[in-house]
Amino acid sequence: MLDWYETVFELIDMRSFSNLWYWIALAVVWSTSSHFVLGVPWDLVQRARRNGGDAEDDLRDMVRVNVNRLLYITDMSGLWLIAFAFFAHSSLVILGFAYGSEFSQALFLLAGPLTVVMGLRVVCARGIRAADGEGLYERLGRHRFITQVIGMLSIFVTALWGMLQNLSIGAI
Repeated sequence: MLDWYETVFELIDMRSFSNLWYWIALAVVWSTSSHFVLGVPWDLVQRARRNGGDAEDDLRDMVRVNVNRLLYITDMSGLWLIAFAFFAHSSLVILGFAYGSEFSQALFLLAGPLTVVMGLRVVCARGIRAADGEGLYERLGRHRFITQVIGMLSIFVTALWGMLQNLSIGAI
């Protein structure tokens, strides 16, 4: 009975990069990040562009609320959030890459690109507010495209690093 238990856990391997749940979480995070542009579902943007009218009013209201909320949080506590993010990322880099903690590497490869997307989200929100809603569809579309590119690069780099880690652990 004990041999079967050990065999199953050797097969399933609970390390970060060989854990199926990590890859599911990575896919869900990037899928959600590219679907919600500034907190607005992409299907609402498409419906507003296609139909106009009430859908466009709903979109503009939702964008206005989310832009105001994001910029209020950024203006009130942006420096503290940046300081905490740098501390957390520095800790993950040191623990992960200097001390070899695979869990810290996995968290950094997930959180690092998301932090870049959050910064771009603030830039996009400031641009929407400054333009007073002009070119809204183009700005939201450009932000979504950039988020998708960052997500694809992040998944690619994470997959390469994860394969390297799994191959190097398997060779020992």
